[in-house]
Amino acid sequence: MQKHVEFTYNGKTLRGMMHLPDGIHGKVPMVAIFHGFTGNKMEPHFIFVKLSRQLEKVGIGSVRFDFYGSGESDGDFSEMTFSGELEDARQIIKFIKNEPMADVENIGILGLSMGGAVAGVIASELKEEIKALALWAPAFNMPELILEQSKSADEKMLGMLEREGIIDIGGLALSKEFIDDLIKLNIFEFSKGYDKPVLIVHGTEDAAVKYEVSDKILEEVYRGNAKRITIEGADHTFNKLEWEKKAIEESINFFKENLKG
Repeated sequence: MQKHVEFTYNGKTLRGMMHLPDGIHGKVPMVAIFHGFTGNKMEPHFIFVKLSRQLEKVGIGSVRFDFYGSGESDGDFSEMTFSGELEDARQIIKFIKNEPMADVENIGILGLSMGGAVAGVIASELKEEIKALALWAPAFNMPELILEQSKSADEKMLGMLEREGIIDIGGLALSKEFIDDLIKLNIFEFSKGYDKPVLIVHGTEDAAVKYEVSDKILEEVYRGNAKRITIEGADHTFNKLEWEKKAIEESINFFKENLKG
């Protein structure tokens, strides 16, 4: 079963989908699913929809919200910042904890790309409340990526940023506030301290977040409580049926083991 859900905080309404297993009696484990940079609650080839529906089949609920400024949630993309998405994520976890059907002792998070970076920080902050963490192609290096892109930007783009405070990325207005906010953050450091099970799923041909980034995450952030599933040849968002199937199946098994026991 899936249904539209929304909530409002600080005048901002976030909209999403909640999935609950059919025929449930009592409370169910819940997974918060965080989308990536310029993404939304479905993500490419509807991979998040498929993930949520597979979680339903094994008795696990989930919520997929658009962050503020993305998808169907309030706001414009130009208002989006990483710190703002962190606050959205905190509020999404609060939403789950207030859901009568949710087993608040068994909450997990899954994040893709920048959503994985958000997930890492939030899991560290709320480590007593988050029982399992799955990271797909996690962009913990997002500040470095933004700095590199800023340095390589052409004069026209830099002029637009100077004049208007935004740059055009594929029809979306990315703000100077986003850049200034992000480059001050060390996501690797902020994600340390989470000591419960972590799953990383990463493709070897990821051009957006290099495979070596998850090497660094394993070495510097989790040190023993994380395992990585490598998908040979896969790109950033697992854009082949076999890659998608692997990412979803491994994540389902991970949450079954760690949220249901």
